[in-house]
Amino acid sequence: MMNTKQTTIAFFTLLRKEVKRVLRIWPQTLIPPLIITSLYFIIFGGILFHNKTIIIAGNKIDYILFLFPGLIMMSVIINSYSNPVSSLFTTKMFRNIEELVISPSPTWVIILGFAFGSVFRSILNAIMIYAASYVFLFLEAFNWFLTIAILFFSSLFFSLAGIVNAIFAKTFDDISWFPAFILTPMLYLGGVFFAVDMLPNFWQKVSLFNPVYYFINLFRYAILGIGVFNITEFIAMVFGNIILFVLAIFFFNKKIKQ
Repeated sequence: MMNTKQTTIAFFTLLRKEVKRVLRIWPQTLIPPLIITSLYFIIFGGILFHNKTIIIAGNKIDYILFLFPGLIMMSVIINSYSNPVSSLFTTKMFRNIEELVISPSPTWVIILGFAFGSVFRSILNAIMIYAASYVFLFLEAFNWFLTIAILFFSSLFFSLAGIVNAIFAKTFDDISWFPAFILTPMLYLGGVFFAVDMLPNFWQKVSLFNPVYYFINLFRYAILGIGVFNITEFIAMVFGNIILFVLAIFFFNKKIKQ
């Protein structure tokens, strides 16, 4: 049984490894999201819908303002998912996972080490995109505390989802099907590029079961201050993280440590 000091050292050691991995391969982890998001800004906000407006919660705003929070959240979700799933799967593939399994580190420390390394990458990407957005617009967040909280819990949620996927994955195909067939449709139907009420009735109802829709709505409120902050959605986000964290521990113990 590890004491508090040993547990803390184990967590920060694993977190440092994940952070170094992100920074070491920065041309893959930091630059592409910045370029892709900038292209979305240019194509949708600067060319296709330049000087266009959209109505959100009874408020008419410029389309580029509407687009801005959605693009940041899309980048956060994609990067927070892809980082742990590739890192943990690679660790499994090269059998480095055995070093973690035989160590006295508790499973929850291992899970948090991978998850927080992913949170670091996704929030760093968000900061870079926010800074780069000054080329297109200058926007001060409506509520900085809420903005940071939603960024953290959103990135942690999809980091844990990526860890669960990596636990079950046996091949590279197993870690690519989820972003291709589930995550991408969730993002595009979650209100990144358009208001969900612009969709046909059927797809509006489908969107109600899409967690990305609520994450983007909360983040858009935190950035723009438009609409009403739904505390129930925020609490559901927090509890969703707890549920995924418990599942990640359970499946790690069952699949990896068996």
